[in-house]
Amino acid sequence: MALRLLGVRARSRHEMRERLLRRGFDDDVVNDVMARLDRAGLLDDTDFASEWVRSRHSHSGRGRIALKQELRSKGIDTEVIDEALAGIDPDAERANAVTIANKKLATMDVDLTDRADRDKAFRRLAGMLSRRGYDQSTVIEVVGEVLRTAT
Repeated sequence: MALRLLGVRARSRHEMRERLLRRGFDDDVVNDVMARLDRAGLLDDTDFASEWVRSRHSHSGRGRIALKQELRSKGIDTEVIDEALAGIDPDAERANAVTIANKKLATMDVDLTDRADRDKAFRRLAGMLSRRGYDQSTVIEVVGEVLRTAT
């Protein structure tokens, strides 16, 4: 069961323990399985967090705030999260935000010369980037830049 779960995707120690307990396995059995997975080197929260951040940042366009929350929900320690997030290049994060905002703007039917439409576009783009986990200062800078270059 545990190997099948790991075959789907990497899991944190917390996730694995919770999944096994939810399947009805006794604590003793879960502890034994976790110990065997540890000995085999199949559970490593540091590697899991680093890979999660790399993947979700580059493929899903998630910002630091969202990534931190996702890792917390997976039971990863704060120190490990901070270490994994340190691997994100601020320039690459900003470039991701610009790309995402430009793609979204291209799908929006707005007249950027009209003040009301421009304000609406700003709110929509800022909300979208905030929901993806970008910090407020990055959101404001990026959206302003994207709207300036689009006109």
